[in-house]
Amino acid sequence: MSEDFKQISLKPGFMKHNGGLLFKAISENEYEFKTTIKENHLNAARITHGGFIAAFVDAGAGTAAHRAAGQNPCVTVSLDLKFISAVMLGQELFGRTKIQKKTKSMVFLTCELTANNKIVATASGVWKILKLPGAGPGG
Repeated sequence: MSEDFKQISLKPGFMKHNGGLLFKAISENEYEFKTTIKENHLNAARITHGGFIAAFVDAGAGTAAHRAAGQNPCVTVSLDLKFISAVMLGQELFGRTKIQKKTKSMVFLTCELTANNKIVATASGVWKILKLPGAGPGG
């Protein structure tokens, strides 16, 4: 099932403004996403800002939840993030997400971020599946 990375930040919005997000499915329950760190992602110490890392996880893992929920929109209920090491300018930042459980209304997942084959951060989160009229299969 593994596919090539595709740019998913096509519409104007927060992640497109911040450089976009490339995403791919590895399997039915595993997804990968990535971006390259640019100047605007850095803090005053010249390392990637923790807020950008949090937004990157939220967008990538949220897209995984959306896919796992049959393309229904999902909103973040909780996101627990542990910062482990720094990410520098020009490095590719990768996220790998695994869906741990999906119910009719929630998606539970874990995520690990890496750069240069070193763990940068780990995360776990819960997403609420929204059932909006016309929002996708089952919507």
